[in-house]
Amino acid sequence: MWIALAGAGAFLGYQAFSRMRHAYSFKGKVVLITGGSRGLGLILARQFGKEGAKLAICARDAAELKIAREELSSLGAEVLAEPCDVRREEEVKGFVQQVESHFGRVDVLVNNAGVIQAGPLENQTLADFREAMDTHYWGPLYFTLAVLPGMKQRKEGRIVNIASIGGKVSMPHMLPYNGSKFALVGLSEGLRAELSQYNIPVTTINPWLMRTGSAGHAVVKGQHEKEYAWFATIDALPLISMSAEKAAEKIIEACRQGDAELTLSVYGKLATLVHGVSPGFMTEYFGLINNILPGPGSNQRKTGEESKSELVPGWAQEIQDENARRNNE
Repeated sequence: MWIALAGAGAFLGYQAFSRMRHAYSFKGKVVLITGGSRGLGLILARQFGKEGAKLAICARDAAELKIAREELSSLGAEVLAEPCDVRREEEVKGFVQQVESHFGRVDVLVNNAGVIQAGPLENQTLADFREAMDTHYWGPLYFTLAVLPGMKQRKEGRIVNIASIGGKVSMPHMLPYNGSKFALVGLSEGLRAELSQYNIPVTTINPWLMRTGSAGHAVVKGQHEKEYAWFATIDALPLISMSAEKAAEKIIEACRQGDAELTLSVYGKLATLVHGVSPGFMTEYFGLINNILPGPGSNQRKTGEESKSELVPGWAQEIQDENARRNNE
């Protein structure tokens, strides 16, 4: 027993020493955030800015970027904001070159840009799956390969990949999203193993539902109003979803410490644990959930905003709208 206790103490001591050794100050560091114009990306930018970081943000929508840049600048941050489609390798290379020319380097890369597609498999097309893979897998890979030469040369850097609980446990009616997030988790874990020799910790983040106000930007297929109603309602439930600001705090702390992985919320950790012990049980459970979700409908793509209806409880839509206003959604 004494040997076991000594071993446990040594392990905990090593963990504490390792976290102290990896602790990272963001003051004066250049932080590049993809999808930084709204939602979680904008919230992360606000908090990195408060820590004294220089910010480089990109997104596809120039108007949203302008609003985000003005807000972040008003908070005292030095900001470079340029349109960039993470799915296009040449645009990614061009943006990274702009950042390195403007700030001199990239110290922290946060691969956050994402797209959410909700709907049954019958209404998803190959184009939907490709869009998810291009955004959640190829985009982070393009950015990682673009920033790595500088990080390797300096033997210092941080990479944070915003995956999802959907990249650990696959849920019905979100198959393009889940599959691409599984791919990102695998890429992220492999990158951490290979880049540790260069002092470049790679952190995989698996968020649970967060109240960012992003439901209006989700791509909805099938029975649009019903699909949006279940998604927007669950996404707004305070006891189920978590505060996006609290999530951002935890993400930044994981980045600071160079942690390997962070799964957010009790529900996310529980789902991952149960899936690890009995994946068969989880798939059976989600099979039951699938039976109560809306059936197939139209292949037409609509946004969540276009799919609003009275099926969404008023309190849930109010929460979505308030978070959307606050986070430039």
